[in-house]
Amino acid sequence: MKIERNKNEITITVSGGLDSFGLQRVINYMQYLEMTSKSKAKQSDVDLLANDVNKSWWTKNRNRFVK
Repeated sequence: MKIERNKNEITITVSGGLDSFGLQRVINYMQYLEMTSKSKAKQSDVDLLANDVNKSWWTKNRNRFVK
């Protein structure tokens, strides 16, 4: 593994034989960190939003799962 850092970026080079599933999980987490790095949202606000989305989804899809 090789890690290089310049003024605006960090470049990580790994061998081609690395497990792609595990690598994808690491990449997804790094994307999450990058996307949320400047967020001013509080965890409680995020939790409320997620709860609202889940309730809405369940209301629309309940009949597909409960018969």
